[in-house]
Amino acid sequence: MMSIVISGNPGTGKHTIAQQIAQKLNLSIIDINQVAKSGELFEKNDDTNDVDPEKLKKILQNKISEKNLIVGHLAPYVLDKSQVKIMIILRRDPYELVSVYKKRKYTDKKIKENVGSEVLGIIAHDARSKFHEKMFQINNSGKSIEDEVEKVMSLISGDKASEEVDWLDLVTKNNDLEKFFGD
Repeated sequence: MMSIVISGNPGTGKHTIAQQIAQKLNLSIIDINQVAKSGELFEKNDDTNDVDPEKLKKILQNKISEKNLIVGHLAPYVLDKSQVKIMIILRRDPYELVSVYKKRKYTDKKIKENVGSEVLGIIAHDARSKFHEKMFQINNSGKSIEDEVEKVMSLISGDKASEEVDWLDLVTKNNDLEKFFGD
């Protein structure tokens, strides 16, 4: 069974876009975080919730069908290539993400970890190395939900190519490496 997957760092719009796509395509959503929570797989570690990816992977295997849209930042780590029709990684300007995380009342440490992950493109890199030609990126910085849904639908139908996203270059040009990676 192969599913459509939407992933990316927290705050990139995964759930908002997934809801709209699922409605348009008549798909049911599997929220990886909710599956982990209902399976009591989260372990509190400082200000993060850690999860055993192998246990989560086993639980997900029983839930996935072709009529699913899977959403969550853990997707590249708990899904196999054979389960994924297309994986779309949402990317967002790190400067925008700082504002999102502050509104969510993330700690400074958690903000740096998540923004640093986005700047380095960790989820996109890990997804590309595992899912290769099934993985696509979209830069949704400053875009409307409608525009993003249209882009995702175009990727799903094969009418659009992946966007290249390089926040490290932007952050370096702005001389902000210390801001996102310093102590």
